Amino acid sequence: MTMKPESQFLGPEQRRTAWQRLGKEHFDVIVIGGGVVGAGIALDAATRGLSVALVEARDLASGTSSRSSKMFHGGLRYLEQLEFGLVREALRERELALARLAPHLVKPLRFLYPLTRRVWERPYVASGLMLYDTMGGAKSVPGQHHLTRAGALRLAPGLRRDSLIGGVSYYDTVVDDARHTMMVARTAAHYGAVIRMSTQVVGFLRESDRIVGVRFRDTEDGRSGEAKGHVVINATGVWTDEVQALSHNRGRFHVRASKGVHIVVPRDRIVSDTAIILRTATSVLFVIPWGAFWIIGTTDTDWNLDLAHPAATKADIDYLLDRVNQVLVTPLTSDDITGVYAGLRPLLAGESDSTSKLSREHAVARIAPGLVAIAGGKYTTYRVMAYDAMDEAAQDIPARVSPSITEKVPLLGADGYFALVNQTVQLAEAYGVHPYRVKHLLDRYGSLIDEVMAMTAGKPELLQPITEAPSYLQVEAVYAAAAEGALHLDDILARRTRISIEYSHRGAHCAEQVARLVAPVLGWDEAEIDREIRTYQARVEAEIRSQTQPDDAAADALRAAAPEPRAQILEPVPTDG
Repeated sequence: MTMKPESQFLGPEQRRTAWQRLGKEHFDVIVIGGGVVGAGIALDAATRGLSVALVEARDLASGTSSRSSKMFHGGLRYLEQLEFGLVREALRERELALARLAPHLVKPLRFLYPLTRRVWERPYVASGLMLYDTMGGAKSVPGQHHLTRAGALRLAPGLRRDSLIGGVSYYDTVVDDARHTMMVARTAAHYGAVIRMSTQVVGFLRESDRIVGVRFRDTEDGRSGEAKGHVVINATGVWTDEVQALSHNRGRFHVRASKGVHIVVPRDRIVSDTAIILRTATSVLFVIPWGAFWIIGTTDTDWNLDLAHPAATKADIDYLLDRVNQVLVTPLTSDDITGVYAGLRPLLAGESDSTSKLSREHAVARIAPGLVAIAGGKYTTYRVMAYDAMDEAAQDIPARVSPSITEKVPLLGADGYFALVNQTVQLAEAYGVHPYRVKHLLDRYGSLIDEVMAMTAGKPELLQPITEAPSYLQVEAVYAAAAEGALHLDDILARRTRISIEYSHRGAHCAEQVARLVAPVLGWDEAEIDREIRTYQARVEAEIRSQTQPDDAAADALRAAAPEPRAQILEPVPTDG
């Protein structure tokens, strides 16, 4: 199949075409859910030569896949739990991403592990990190390095001297999870997948005992339609049980939501040249550099309320501040926080080996003929989860299904990235921007940078920064709407960029400017511009107010009161599980 250059665009024109294709074509695979696993399944299926459609009720990565700890990692703590297979698998995926699949998005990151116990802790940590350095074929990052207390404090002067007796440095990675998920989806589109956001599955099509497709609804305008396929894959994460209930089939496992909260503070509040991993009584705490900020997290508490908009409470924020302040020379206060986000981990509950195929943390099950579900897992192993789901789904596809090849398929923007990094100065001259802007763009778009900058032709004002969010150029907002599938301010300010967590105004101060930049692309009139601004600002206000509440119920009530940008979204079906 010969691909048109714009085939990987997810703009308004492609959205209209996708609606028509959903109603007319018969697909091999229909994927429900636009998180990293759903996008990964779409890419896996498309590169096996199958016809595939992906539908997502809200936005790409609008759930768990935009609210992680921003790491593509093996999971050091799993070594202590003797989960060697999981760690090896995740580290292999980390190496693939760094070296081949997504070097423009996944970056090496140095960590400091402060030691607090004499005699036994250093050899214990060293043996664990030796495994970590060698499992999964790691070649793209340096190995561990041992430090005295003075050496550790030179790396991280912001740590209290009495909080450690020495340290070990090692490498992991950092990733913009929402951008990565979006690029997986766009790569799937490049290979022929139909990708459509704001498209909610509201039911299943059946012939006898077999699922043969889905009924869906456009959450922008309320139109409905049907799509037919050989197999449907439920990859909806924390919504797995709700979508399962629509099929009227008994599930093979249930998913429990666990809330993880992160806070974001300016980089100058913690003096350190390295990320930091801290032990807590029950888990670990990460302090991760994020541009001009630090991300600090995370919590781990059960969540039984609104799945779309989990709310952080004052108790969550105080917990994180309390834990990190135990080791900092200059304690953080709530006034230092520029951003807060809460995400839900989809944890498996009640699975059994006899009814589902388990792969450490994730499970795949054939719920009924023509219906497969996948749940659990971690962000790093999305590609493994995707090919496991497709291998299970293959039995419902009449034609022979080729093996997965996604380990050989770089994401859009990866090819040529390393050469372009070496040409940063020349590119800066050609585009008329500062070299640091080119580095920023390369680390977000990779070799698609030409495509982005082409949108500034005849519009030099788009090379100017967004006034109240100057780390981003105006063209990036326009490109988000024209090529990256963004349909609302929330999509642009919270996921295509990370303005909602990187600026203390949470994006409210630049909402009008961004709305006017994208209005011509998305066809908004003055009334729609006004509605988008008011809806976004109401979301920001609700989140800030919810973060002053003492408990989940009170925080959820305030957050849930904010309007949805997708006006036609339906409430989930209650489950009996």
